[in-house]
Amino acid sequence: MAKVKSSKIPEYELLYLIPNKFSENEVPAITEKINKIITDHGGVIAQTEDWGKKRLAYAIKGQVYGYYRLSQISVGGGKINDIDRLLRLAPEILRHMIIKTDGKKEHKPKPVKAADNEAVKKEKVKPAPKVEEASEKKDASKVDLKDLDEKLDKILEGGDLLK
Repeated sequence: MAKVKSSKIPEYELLYLIPNKFSENEVPAITEKINKIITDHGGVIAQTEDWGKKRLAYAIKGQVYGYYRLSQISVGGGKINDIDRLLRLAPEILRHMIIKTDGKKEHKPKPVKAADNEAVKKEKVKPAPKVEEASEKKDASKVDLKDLDEKLDKILEGGDLLK
């Protein structure tokens, strides 16, 4: 059987990081350069989000802060590898990551029904042990120790061990 290729253009998310060495006035020009790289390779930019300037988790190439940008793009014909290569070579980009989304929507948690929620609460709630019960258990263990000591003393005094 022959494999049938889908005619749908693959969708990707591109997250890239512009280093803090560039001023806020230079960031839009860098973003335009990256958008031009994508469109020159037949890509379509659906949406671009500016996440702003943030502190990095660790220093990258001596940079502690960076400007985050997220773009949703569609690129066909295997051109994503060319875009990835050009982004790796671009000195204006500190890091980038491309993820294939295929139009998948974000996962949203299912709403929990009130009846299910109450059942879960009942299962998790356990009655706390009473203080009296806990002290009785301690007393019982003390009695057991006393009885044990008395039995040991009788055994040792009797001298039955040496025979």
